[in-house]
Amino acid sequence: MKKEYWIILIVYIAMQLSSLFGVPLVLFIGGAFGQNPENMQILAVAYWLVFSFTITLIITLLLLRKEMKRGLERDASSAASSVGWAIGGIFLALIAQATAASIENMIGIEMGSENTQQIIRIIEASPIVILISSVVGPILEEIVFRKVIFGSLHKRFNFFVSALISSVIFALAHFEPEHILLYSAMGFTFAFLYVKTKRIIVPIFAHVSMNTLVALIQLNQENLEKWMKEMENIQSFISLIAA
Repeated sequence: MKKEYWIILIVYIAMQLSSLFGVPLVLFIGGAFGQNPENMQILAVAYWLVFSFTITLIITLLLLRKEMKRGLERDASSAASSVGWAIGGIFLALIAQATAASIENMIGIEMGSENTQQIIRIIEASPIVILISSVVGPILEEIVFRKVIFGSLHKRFNFFVSALISSVIFALAHFEPEHILLYSAMGFTFAFLYVKTKRIIVPIFAHVSMNTLVALIQLNQENLEKWMKEMENIQSFISLIAA
């Protein structure tokens, strides 16, 4: 593995652990400026997420600047093909997620992610965090888990073994072991998009789009439920007239 890749992994792990001291630090600073400790609890998490993820992404892109200047791999897909796979990848990811969720439900694992719900609560308190969950986070994850980990493994092993190892690590990194199948299915999908196109931007686009879609649905869940009830009432009314 390249030296830059090792540094990226170390920086990413440090970012994941940084909240242990970062959040208390933000709480201390907020208290020093007279902020209400209760109000600062969730805001401290939001501020540190924005800071730590943004800094990590900047460092990661700086470490990859030489590689990005060299351009694409020789056998990378054309721009038109990559666009097609990027858009199709969104649907592949949604299908993989739905299939994995159904399997989890059949074996008795409750649907729904506490991790997602926690992120939604943070977004509601500080809307700027949606940029982290929907854009910065997915970009970092694709670079770390697909480009660095999967890409390095794929030079030594076949697709299945490389995707399996990187996807399980990706799943465990979300700290929800009960949903390891769900996250691993997503990891396999994004690894497939990467190896199919040889362009990391393709799984990045699919990942960003999916996270954004999930966030928007969760944030507008009440409005969506109200709209669905209205549609049901309209359908019932039309059926009554037709009868």
